[in-house]
Amino acid sequence: MTPLLFVWPYAAVYWATVVWAFSPEFGIIRRAKRSAGASDARSLQVILYGGQAAFLIGIPLAWLGPFQFSPALRPAAFFAGIALLVAGSLLRRHCFRMLGTSFTGDVRAAPGQEVVTRGAYALLRHPSYTAGILMNTAFGLALGSWGSALVFAAGSLAVYMYRIRVEERALLAAIGEPYERFMQTRKRLVPFVY
Repeated sequence: MTPLLFVWPYAAVYWATVVWAFSPEFGIIRRAKRSAGASDARSLQVILYGGQAAFLIGIPLAWLGPFQFSPALRPAAFFAGIALLVAGSLLRRHCFRMLGTSFTGDVRAAPGQEVVTRGAYALLRHPSYTAGILMNTAFGLALGSWGSALVFAAGSLAVYMYRIRVEERALLAAIGEPYERFMQTRKRLVPFVY
């Protein structure tokens, strides 16, 4: 059965939402590719290639019956995917505003850099990566496939975990004790859990 995001009028809703949700990401990636330094440890490439690998596995799963939601659940999964995509994008945009010029697509840290503790950063160390995981998982849901959603969630988690290790190492080296205190008082991706 064809995923709803390829069926009219669902397709119009989905692809308009995707353009809105991901448009800020392209500028961030473009700037990061120009300035990626040694502290990035190629984490941007890991995120981009990991995402491509998830797409190569996750999209074909959406056409396989055993990995699809039942036909009765597919519209609900589609709209849950749209809602999750919007929520993830709003959280990412919030993180862009909270970090300001410190939000970059590559890993950069400077001595004396402010440790942001307001907004979503009052609860988490890496809320923008939580948002990225939500946005990618949303694609699998919109495809109407629990298998695809699982692939996108697991793939996103894997690449962001690598990025978190690289980023935290760089921030500890550059900022030191203030960032270490920040790390001790917040979970990475899920408030009060992880």
